Formats: sequence, structure tokens, C-alpha cells
Amino acid sequence: MFKQLVPKALKLKLLLNAYLPFLGAGIQITRVSDDFLEIDVKMPLHKGNKNYVGTHFGGSLYAMTDPFLMLMLMENLGKDYIIWDKAAHIDFISPGRGTVYAQFRLTSKQIGQVKLAAESGKSICPEYTVEVLGEDGKVVAKVIKTLYVKKKSRQSHAS
Repeated sequence: MFKQLVPKALKLKLLLNAYLPFLGAGIQITRVSDDFLEIDVKMPLHKGNKNYVGTHFGGSLYAMTDPFLMLMLMENLGKDYIIWDKAAHIDFISPGRGTVYAQFRLTSKQIGQVKLAAESGKSICPEYTVEVLGEDGKVVAKVIKTLYVKKKSRQSHAS
């Protein structure tokens, strides 16, 4: 009954906000669009995510960017595709103080490009860049995410 009453995007938001690693770091998913093309995340600074010098711990800054692009592609491409996070690179630009924010955005055009590139059945590795911003709008960290996408073969899809 829960599945039928609660929209899928809201259900994902609620589940991720209850995910223990996110709870411990104070990561909060504030919005998931119904089409899964937009997700907004924030993380206030607190004792659970503060480093030795009193700013955001780098691992928490990365964690707030970790699963979202993969989930967005999974929801938009559907069950005919294998999608994994493959690699990531993070550049720490400035100390994170206060609340930090990340916005994940994909377009229908980007989804179409991934589908077209994966149509042959060969794996592709699209890259996306996400910025973590401070309360003042300045960049705290820049994360480059590489995903693995492959269209399932008919044999693996049938099993």
C-alpha cells in the first residue's frame, strides 16, 4: 500500500534521508524531482562531519555527491541498463563552513545521448561534474563522477 500511495521520488527521498551514513554525516536530501532529473542535497556543519580544523570533513563532502547521478540514470534509463558508479575525483577548492549544498541536474537530452551511445551493447563511461557550494555560493569542492553504463543483452535480460 505504501508503494501505491507515495510517489516514487518522495519514497526515494525518505529512504535516503533515513540511510545511516547520511544521517551520521548530516546529509539531507531536500528535493527529488518527479522525473528524477533533479536532486538537491545539503549538509549543515556539525560535530559529526567536522574535521580537525573545524571545517567540513572531505569524506562527508564526497559522500553528499556519491549515489545521486547513478540513481538518476537508473530511474531514467530503466531496467534494460546496467549502471554503476565507476570512479570519482574530488578537488577541494575552499574550506566548507556552515551549510553546504549540491545540485544534481541531468537533461532529457543527456539521457538520450547516453541511451544512443549505449545502444550497441558496449559499455560507456559518461562523466558529470557537480559542485559543492557554501552558503555564500562559492565553490567548496568540485566532484567529477564517472559512471559505467551498459545496455543489457537480451539473454541477461530474459534471465
